[in-house]
Amino acid sequence: MFTPPLQALDNFLLQYNLGQVLVFVFAIAFLVGLTQRSGKLLAIQTVTFGLLFALVPSIDGPGYFLYVGLGLLVVAPVMFALAKR
Repeated sequence: MFTPPLQALDNFLLQYNLGQVLVFVFAIAFLVGLTQRSGKLLAIQTVTFGLLFALVPSIDGPGYFLYVGLGLLVVAPVMFALAKR
């Protein structure tokens, strides 16, 4: 019934790997978190995506996504500690 739209979506998504999709979702989530004006929310989101980048070994792109995850895991506690609300 909905075969052509699903095929078009599949052909579009085949161009990207899991790491690139996670970077995109992290950017969108970070922008949404900025609208809430909560530093602690941003820090919790950063920890979550840092863990995703660091623990998902099946990211079949370049190996620098692991380092992005580790960097986010270092930055997030500082963000949480400095956040007022």
